[in-house]
Amino acid sequence: MPDYFEEETKKKKVEISEIERAKMSLMNPELIRSKIQERTIDESAKPIIELMLKEGIETVWDRFEIQQPPCRYCSAGLSCSRCAMGPCRIIPPVRMRGVCGADADLIVSRNLLDTIATGAAAHSDHGRDIVETLYKTSIGESDGYVITDQKKMNRLAEEYGIPIKDRNEKEVAKDLSIAMLEEFGSIKGTLTMAGRAPDQTREIWKSAGIVPRGIDREIVDAMHRVQMGVGASYSNMILQGARAALGDGWGGSMMGTEISDVLFGTPRINQSTVNLAVLKPDQVNISLHGHNPILSEMVVRVIEDPEIKSMVEKVGAKGINLVGLCCTGNELLMRKGVPMAGNHFNQELVIATGALEAMVIDYQCIFPSLPRTASCFHTKVISTSEKSKVPGAIHMEIHPENAYSMAKEIVKVAVENYPNRVPETVNIPANPMAVTAGFSVEAIKDALGGTWKPLIDLIVAGKIKGAAGIVGCNNPKIQHDYGHVNLTKELIKRDILCVQTGCAAVASGKAGLMKPEAADLAGPGLGPVCKSLGIPPVLHMGSCVDNARILVLVAELARALGVGIHQLPVAGAAPEWYSQKAVSIGTYFVASGVYTVLGVMPKIAGSENTIQLLTEGLQGVTHARFAVEPDPFKAADLISNHIGAQRSALGI
Repeated sequence: MPDYFEEETKKKKVEISEIERAKMSLMNPELIRSKIQERTIDESAKPIIELMLKEGIETVWDRFEIQQPPCRYCSAGLSCSRCAMGPCRIIPPVRMRGVCGADADLIVSRNLLDTIATGAAAHSDHGRDIVETLYKTSIGESDGYVITDQKKMNRLAEEYGIPIKDRNEKEVAKDLSIAMLEEFGSIKGTLTMAGRAPDQTREIWKSAGIVPRGIDREIVDAMHRVQMGVGASYSNMILQGARAALGDGWGGSMMGTEISDVLFGTPRINQSTVNLAVLKPDQVNISLHGHNPILSEMVVRVIEDPEIKSMVEKVGAKGINLVGLCCTGNELLMRKGVPMAGNHFNQELVIATGALEAMVIDYQCIFPSLPRTASCFHTKVISTSEKSKVPGAIHMEIHPENAYSMAKEIVKVAVENYPNRVPETVNIPANPMAVTAGFSVEAIKDALGGTWKPLIDLIVAGKIKGAAGIVGCNNPKIQHDYGHVNLTKELIKRDILCVQTGCAAVASGKAGLMKPEAADLAGPGLGPVCKSLGIPPVLHMGSCVDNARILVLVAELARALGVGIHQLPVAGAAPEWYSQKAVSIGTYFVASGVYTVLGVMPKIAGSENTIQLLTEGLQGVTHARFAVEPDPFKAADLISNHIGAQRSALGI
């Protein structure tokens, strides 16, 4: 045992020596420029990355490089550590089965099911948090929350069979929130909002045995199957993954989106700005980062508090500038027009501008290393969720019962930190990019005059060939934003309307594709249509949980046409995905009938049968399938060919 540790110490010394040599070589200006170019296409990010390279401040790209080369067995999904008999690896032809007897197909599919279940749990638990906030608001136990869109709440209540006549809003809110919470562990065997899918789509689910019975029910069922000695059929594992994902998309995520609208307002089309240049040199800058709007919406209210305004004056700042990151930022951009500082890979860079007083985080997609980055600057990292405690951050836990008062204390920390800013370290890039956001399903329909007929007519006429939902994250395996931006540009050139959420939407926003002038980049059909409506050819539909909006949109279009979702000229894409949530999202799109192209290969290469099922076999089950294509130009070919085939099948 001592020999082992001695050997590991030697290896570590070698690693550190190599890292130091690499840093010294980066003092070469030519090498620095090359490194920056490899990492991102985001122009506002480049000067900050240069600074961090020169100062030796670690970023996600540095950590990715240190991890290379990856274990090829782990990358292929052929490793298993599910029980104490392992860990096991399938290494043909020497090791063909794990200790328990699991072969490559089972190990890969079991790992995939675990990934889907984790992603479904993350998004659906987010939805639960939102619904619980509505419940506590309805019984008078929340601090500062109000029902903002009563009309939408009443529509949802009617969908759930809850009476609204002669009842006040809190009575309706209480019954609605209870009805939704009951569906997490439902015994009725169905999800109410899954009824929004057209009959043809729901019949496919029934035939395949993947109708979601409840939200938590399917996640727990999945986790039961991945226990050693339970699931042994790779195809059965993957079908349960589809059922768990459907419970997320048509259940937990959809609830999160709909009840966020009820509490904070249904998004309407608005104008704002995006990229690192949204920071202000003479204001208290606070970034709101993560995925849950419960805190961020309250911070928006708090900055108008007279006590806070007085504090701002005393420290010599001209105001408070709120900026968003990742999906918490997308929620604020959609509803309030709050500027976006960036997406997933901008989170360390916004700190390195030297102008950020506080980064307030909730949960999901948050680098645990942020306090390390912040230690190089004056920025305070403030964690707020009991689920996401981050060593080195100031923990100020927020719940519906203390939301306003805690938000106020958090903002005070940021304001009091403003005098600690070091002026000579401030490096804010110039020129924020204009962005048009707020395209909820309701906002799109209103822009079309309250009916889907104008959009359907444009599709039938061929002016719009179809639509693509481009979603997902950033991944260091692909140059930052390259996949999102180039796929989007290619598709709009081919008259394919793009709807986007999450980090993909932010990437397109930073690239100028979400302003009306971007219609000039669209094809001869789509471009004039966008100009006549005064909208961009790429529509920002919200955060990654708001992929539920895309499901609602395609379901309504399918119903209007009298077809299943699988028959529509639509496709999905996740060019730079990285997270378990993205796997759940992709799975519920395919399970709903949407052909989906991934830019990063999932960890399934070790099982030919699993690959065949996902890329071919599912076509016979859900009438949709996955494809993998890292080149965005080739991915555009796949999507446009699919949309062309769908149009032909519809006779248009």
